[in-house]
Order: sequence, then C-alpha cells, then structure tokens
Amino acid sequence: QVQLVESGGGLVQPGGSLRLSCAASGSDMSSYNMAWYRQAPGKQRESVARIYGGGITNYAESVRGRFTISRDNAKNMVYLQMNSLKPEDTAVYYCTANSRYWGQGTQVTVSS
Repeated sequence: QVQLVESGGGLVQPGGSLRLSCAASGSDMSSYNMAWYRQAPGKQRESVARIYGGGITNYAESVRGRFTISRDNAKNMVYLQMNSLKPEDTAVYYCTANSRYWGQGTQVTVSS
C-alpha cells in the first residue's frame, strides 16, 4: 500500500514555470513505475509523463520539451518540472504509482 500526496500547484502566467512534487509513503517507491496525469474541467484524464525504475521517461506530445519528470528514490519523491506553461495546461495534476495508487491532486492554473 502506497500513499501519495501532491503539492506545488498554483496560479502562474503563460510562459511561467511550476514544479510539482509527489511524496510517497507506506512503501518503498523504488520498484514502482511513477507517472503524472492531469484532468481539466470537461475533459478526460490524460497521461502527462511517466518514469520507470531505470530512469526511462515518456511524455505526452502536448508537453514534450516543456515538462520534465524525475524521481528521487532515496527521498520517495517524484517531481514534475513544468516550463513554458500554456493556458491549456490548466488542470488538476495527479501522481500515481503503477496506475494503482493515486494522490488527491494539485490544481495548476495558467492564466494571465
């Protein structure tokens, strides 16, 4: 069993940056595939970025080149660095472990 808590969301202007954090507890996350999803109002939840145990990453086309996912297994933390933010990035962002355990989400709003 893994508990996940996201943080770091907020209001930012287009072109700005935010760094989201996901803190895991209850189990060593080093063996888990970690990912960030997001869901905007009226839209389906979508995968944003994934990171596997060996450090391999994968990104949605819409965020590739702007977002970076990373992990610190020693700290049981996963991060999502978001740069060059666009209004269409506005959503609730969720952290997941193996697509089985989910956090409550953190709101990201990109608006001028």
